[in-house]
Formats: sequence, C-alpha cells, structure tokens
Amino acid sequence: MTSRFHNTFSVSYALSQQDQAERFAARHALPCFQSDSHPGSAYVLHYSDTGVQLIQTGKGAPGPVSASFLSGKALHRLRFGGGKGQMIAKAVGLKSGKLPHVFDATAGLGQDAFVLASLGCTLTMCERSPWVAELLRSALDQAKDSSRSDPEVVEIATRMTLIETDAAEYLSEGTEPLADVIYLDPMYPHTGKSAQVKKEMRVFQELIGRSDDDHLLLEAALQRARYRVVVKRPRKGELLGAKKPNLQIEGKSSRFDIYTLSKML
Repeated sequence: MTSRFHNTFSVSYALSQQDQAERFAARHALPCFQSDSHPGSAYVLHYSDTGVQLIQTGKGAPGPVSASFLSGKALHRLRFGGGKGQMIAKAVGLKSGKLPHVFDATAGLGQDAFVLASLGCTLTMCERSPWVAELLRSALDQAKDSSRSDPEVVEIATRMTLIETDAAEYLSEGTEPLADVIYLDPMYPHTGKSAQVKKEMRVFQELIGRSDDDHLLLEAALQRARYRVVVKRPRKGELLGAKKPNLQIEGKSSRFDIYTLSKML
C-alpha cells in the first residue's frame, strides 16, 4: 500500500458483505471491522448491501462518496444526455459513425466511461487508486447484475472493463497501439459550486492529490493510441504539458483537447 493515509485507513462492513471487505483489507493490510465507522481512521471504506462507500471522518467532513450507474448523474445522462451530440462523443470520434475502443486512463468514478459505453464504445477503464477502483468495481458489478439493473444498463456494463494499475506505467509496457482512442481526465483543482462534485473532488484531492507528471501520461498515451488522444480540461485550464492539440471542442465549463495521430478508419 503506497497511500500516505495507510495508517489512518480502515475497512468496515455489513455482515452480508464480510467476505469482500476482508479480501480488500487483507490485500492492503488494513484493519477490518463489522461496523459503519471506526474511530481514529481518517477514511473508512464501507461495504453494505447497497454497494461500497468511501467515508471521510472528522469534523466538517463531506458525506460518503460512491459510484453508481443505476441512479443519479449516470442514469440522467443516459436518458437525457444528448446521445452522440455530446461533446465527449464528438471528441472521441463518434460523429463519424465509428465505435472506437477507448482506453480511459483516469477512470475515477467512471461517469465519462459509462457515457461512451452507452453510445456503443468498448471501454477499458484504468484507475490507480485502490480506493477509487473499489468504488468503481462495486458500481460495475451492480450494473452487470440483472437482478438489480435493467437490461439496457446490463448491456452497457458488459462493454466496460476495469483494471487497477498506474496508467503511465501500463502504457509504457509496450509499443503497439493499445486502443483506438486514449482518454485522459487528470485531476484538476475544481472551482464548481455543485455540492456533489465538490464532495467528490474534495475527498479525491485530499486522498489522492494532484499528480505533477500528467504530461508524462500524455506522452505515453500518444505512443499507444491508434487514432487520437483526448484530454478533458477546464474551459480556461492550461494545456497539459503545454502541448498544443490539433483540435479543441469547447463547452461552457470544460473543453476537450484532441491530439490526432491518424484518420479514424
């Protein structure tokens, strides 16, 4: 376990989820309790029948953070997001009618990956934080469970695969194209006022921090993408690694910097 919070992290569980909780705790050498909290831990990863939650403790801590494709923002974007007219769809090349394989190198809670999978893309999601990856794994398992999820969401989830590793290291392990499109959405100081986004970003920035070598991730991605690399940035944010893209798609609060390598066939 490489997290600087190793000594202040614990795992808790409802009795029905004991096995999964204990497996995660054993893998990362963490204390594990049948409870929904543990005094003295800065963070608690809690397993229950409704999924996995990341809970930051202490005075003024935000509420629990979890991932879900069955409700909330993900389901709203599925029903009302605008389909292939969305900026992200155009950025990865869906406007030309293609359904690329996308490697999401900074998956987070999987919101953008779910949108692309809902439009027909095949997604490989990469997440280096074991805590965030476990939230995403829980959401993906629930989405693939036909007893909890409707058939449309089950079908979407079957196009999504999660790997837990450092994307820059993973990309550097070969030279052949890894995916048609590599998608990057690196951590960036968030200035939005949405309570939900603020809660998630506050926990992630505290727990994971902002990487100082995102430009290396971009360089690695450019070596392994078949057609293009897409980088999501705040609308007025600086270029990643000061590298000028071939194309930009700009919205009200964010933009997509597109680095084209060859024409998408």
